[in-house]
Amino acid sequence: MKRVLTYGTFDLLHYGHINLLKRAKALGDYLIVALSTDEFNATKGKVAFHDYETRKLMEAIRYVDLVIPEKNWEQKISDVKDYHVDVVVMGSDWAGSDRFDYLKDYCELVFLDRTPGISTTKIKHDLGLVKDKN
Repeated sequence: MKRVLTYGTFDLLHYGHINLLKRAKALGDYLIVALSTDEFNATKGKVAFHDYETRKLMEAIRYVDLVIPEKNWEQKISDVKDYHVDVVVMGSDWAGSDRFDYLKDYCELVFLDRTPGISTTKIKHDLGLVKDKN
């Protein structure tokens, strides 16, 4: 069985997220989503609209086999080892980042292009939940 792992907050779940999950699942047999906890998001200066338990309901999506908490940046190697991960998948905006590149020593690392025209930030902006920084 080929195991795939991805990380994210997955706030305001939208078709771009679904597209990423579908493409990640296509790379293997079992998809694990490490979902950023509210506490971890706070350390990144990020506030999700929905709390962790609400966002964790994404486990009902047919592409997702398991949701685990992402509590810190440092847990990635242990996640790969503990869950016997073969492939880590992230959005292409993370390519070349020291947050993920070191994982190449432990598993395959794949960066997928984001779905054009959609993002949580865009949705929050369009709804007036995020103000322009000007």
